[in-house]
Amino acid sequence: MEYAWSAIDLVAMNFLTACNPPASTSQAIILRMKNTTIIQSVAATLTLSAACAAQAGRPLVVDDANTNDKGAGHVEVWVARDAGKATSVFIAPAYAPIDNVELSAVLARDTTNHLSAQALQVKWRITPSQEKGCNFATVLGITHASGGGSNPFYLNGNASCNGLGPVSVHANIGFTKASGSSAIKTWGIAAEMPLGSVTSHIEAFGAEGAKPTLQLGARTQITKTIQLDGTIGRSSGETIYSVGLKFQFGWPDIMR
Repeated sequence: MEYAWSAIDLVAMNFLTACNPPASTSQAIILRMKNTTIIQSVAATLTLSAACAAQAGRPLVVDDANTNDKGAGHVEVWVARDAGKATSVFIAPAYAPIDNVELSAVLARDTTNHLSAQALQVKWRITPSQEKGCNFATVLGITHASGGGSNPFYLNGNASCNGLGPVSVHANIGFTKASGSSAIKTWGIAAEMPLGSVTSHIEAFGAEGAKPTLQLGARTQITKTIQLDGTIGRSSGETIYSVGLKFQFGWPDIMR
């Protein structure tokens, strides 16, 4: 059935701040979904954000082309505030069962609009990481929003290039697709640079038919296995931010 969209609906559709999808992103999705329920449309927008949360290592939204070493993994926990003034909490575990393959997930809860979403994905590192040069990976995942409806999937190609002085560059291009809608192209580019004990980054990312989001971030190790990170940016003329922790683990650490 068709739905008469309200301002409240648009706020709900901006749920999940991993990618901080602006209102223009939601509007682009609405235009592509003619005969659908509100839950299905929310699921389509959640693809843009929950997918990014599953893909990228904090505090980046743009994903790199690397994976954890075999037998190693991490759990990321963070709180984010998006352009729709919604606050969300995320938990994102990842683990590499074999060389060059990483499995990850995200559990998300919008505490403002009382909505939930999940994502599952697999990343395959196609070429080895390079100290000087570029390597590539591909990511395939699926998302699910609370209340049922469709389960949108996403496919991304990732590239990471090192050796550009102290700077590393990451780029993503891909698409998301929900049932009953055409695919929506997504993109992102980021640059990282170490500054003493802190690694800083700047990135831009967005989706077809939407204005891009610009974001700054930083991360630092507070212990050998715990990382503190945060971001601040602008989306749709509003300030967005997040703060989180990353807990790293691996078989060598467990055995010691």
